[in-house]
Amino acid sequence: MTTTVVNRGETPIAAIDRMSLVLDAFDGKTPLTMVQIVHRTGLPRSSVHRMLERLVHLRWLRREGFDYELGTRLVELGSLALHQGRIHQAALPLLRSLQRATGLVVHLAVLDGSDVICLERIGDHLTDLVHTSVGNRVPAHCTALGKAILAESDCTEVDFSRRQTRFSITGAQQLAVELAKTRERGVAFDREESLLGIGCVAAAIGLPGQPLAAVSVCGPIDRITLDQRLAAPVRITASRIWRNMEFGPHQGGSRSLQAVHRRSSVSRWATP
Repeated sequence: MTTTVVNRGETPIAAIDRMSLVLDAFDGKTPLTMVQIVHRTGLPRSSVHRMLERLVHLRWLRREGFDYELGTRLVELGSLALHQGRIHQAALPLLRSLQRATGLVVHLAVLDGSDVICLERIGDHLTDLVHTSVGNRVPAHCTALGKAILAESDCTEVDFSRRQTRFSITGAQQLAVELAKTRERGVAFDREESLLGIGCVAAAIGLPGQPLAAVSVCGPIDRITLDQRLAAPVRITASRIWRNMEFGPHQGGSRSLQAVHRRSSVSRWATP
């Protein structure tokens, strides 16, 4: 991590930079002690102590004993930003329709560096099987969502040292072959590459070569078929989300996915 230290005679902008550095130290997985935050930020211990106390007071962080974690205020603002986002607004009714049509867990995600970040998850009845949540970050090359976006972009930021399961892609040549297949099919598949026992189908949202996000359906690998029966409704959903963003919901999302579901012979679990 890059170390940033600001002089004592700091400007308001410098103070904001320091606060941001402290908040960025949290990856959302585990609480941090002050010593860990000092180590991750490179800031003076006394400065970190003052900022932590202030951030706790403002509910940006919460403290339990010597541990600090992200607070409720960040959750509130993050939720507000999420639900005001154009992609989320355009996608939500279509994600619900896709979930009803397939009976699977539906995700909406965007690419951030070498990761995909989950913006929406619909399908609580499978929570015990598909362990994902809004805000999750996962290496893009390990997911159908990420591969769908990577196949349509010029992004080369991939960290192959990060694996989710023993089935995850581990090299550039293997990924290149998979992305070529994704472009040919129009969808990406995930065969237990992100979560053991789980398969996914995803399609990119946006113009060719300019993906903004991706949508996927996921379910138990032994109860879904990774073929055109799921690819068709996922591709159509991605296309309609993009049309919603371009022209509004009445142009992009009026037609029900139930008809597509029936024509594609997708049962509740998409089994043959």
